[in-house]
Amino acid sequence: MTQQEPDIRPGIAAAVIVHQGRVLMVRRRRSEGSLSWQFPAGEIEPGESPTEATLREAREETGLDVSALHPLGERVHPATGRLMTYTACVVLGGTERVGDPEDLAELAWVGLKEIPEYVPYGLFEPVQRYLEEELGPR
Repeated sequence: MTQQEPDIRPGIAAAVIVHQGRVLMVRRRRSEGSLSWQFPAGEIEPGESPTEATLREAREETGLDVSALHPLGERVHPATGRLMTYTACVVLGGTERVGDPEDLAELAWVGLKEIPEYVPYGLFEPVQRYLEEELGPR
């Protein structure tokens, strides 16, 4: 064990939602450092699995019902220090909307080539690879 105190805050579950050749991004009203646009995400609640949190957060933040396809990986986010779990998701139904207007300003469906405009610091490598496979040239 190192001398550094571990981050004891709950982990964050992120939904990487691909639909009709685009990925869904949300813009927070308050940036976390350099983070403004990101995937729908939120804290994993007590007794909840990362997958359950992913589905709940997607519904709460975007109004969409999604299904988890598979985990894409986890990491300690370099900007926030929080443990992040990323899950690939598909849309089952619902109507997209800003579900939490106090926290979110807007939603955007983003094509692969547009991602650097929204996330100029780059994506977690397993997420980037997944999006290249799903959204790249066919």
